[in-house]
Amino acid sequence: MTILHELAAGVRAGNIRALAKAITLVESRNLDHSLAATTLLDDLLPDTGNAIRIGISGVPGAGKSTFIEAFGLLLTGRGHKVAVLAVDPSSQRSGGSILGDKTRMEELSRDERAFIRPSPAGDTLGGVARKTRETMLICEAAGYDVIVVETVGVGQSEITVASMVDFFLLLQLPNAGDELQGIKRGVMEIADAILVNKAEGEYRPRAELARQQCVNALHMLAPKSPHWQVPVLLCSALQREGVAEAWDTVEAFRTAMQQSGEFARKRALQNSDWMWTLLMDDLKETFLRHPKVEALLPQLQESVAAGATTPGAAARRLLEVFRRG
Repeated sequence: MTILHELAAGVRAGNIRALAKAITLVESRNLDHSLAATTLLDDLLPDTGNAIRIGISGVPGAGKSTFIEAFGLLLTGRGHKVAVLAVDPSSQRSGGSILGDKTRMEELSRDERAFIRPSPAGDTLGGVARKTRETMLICEAAGYDVIVVETVGVGQSEITVASMVDFFLLLQLPNAGDELQGIKRGVMEIADAILVNKAEGEYRPRAELARQQCVNALHMLAPKSPHWQVPVLLCSALQREGVAEAWDTVEAFRTAMQQSGEFARKRALQNSDWMWTLLMDDLKETFLRHPKVEALLPQLQESVAAGATTPGAAARRLLEVFRRG
């Protein structure tokens, strides 16, 4: 049995060390490791696809980590195995994660039916998507039947995460206001449910008002699916209230989507899009590693920056030297 087959067997057995080692292999930028990771994923593929994949986002301070911990503990208490993949902002100098999710979800991290993996966001969201997608597959092969992906909650990250999950949950704060806390219309359009968190004590009336505003805003958007009406729920993750209702909503969504055939169609489309994304990424990497392109690129970049060459002419020149081999 090869080392990779042993690793795959360890993942299937739910061995945490094997799982962590497999994910580290997938996250590595080393070319040999990438090839080994592809072989490993091919081996594990028949054991994947059985989990519900949930993306969770929200404005800073919305209580994502508190909610995920309460949500995860509810599910592990009901016999589920939960993997939390938290995409962290990265330190631009070290490339390391700066959020430390295990300290933010201390109780959940001690639960033997839960697995938490902080992932540095790296230089590009494309890199995040690639590594997070592959990590999801490994966790599924290890028997985790609920995969939660927490986004950094900035810029394009929500769209990226929504493209790889089955259900996308948007967390809101109980702050009333016409601007809906700066949440872009595009983010509301991709949500499968909206959850107004911190709906406790003196904040309860504000939370109810925020809920009504979200409902009104959703009425102005085209429905995401003819088979699902996006609900707006209230929750107090701190008090563990409304968390069970959030899971009931996920299950109702999965049932509705599976019965309509939309669930399988969405996953098939995601797989196809993923193939094209990987192909474009690999083509770009191959192009940039070409010796002649590598040698000419700095000179052409300077020339374009100085206004001596047009970007179009520089791009054509690089493609010419690449084609000549």
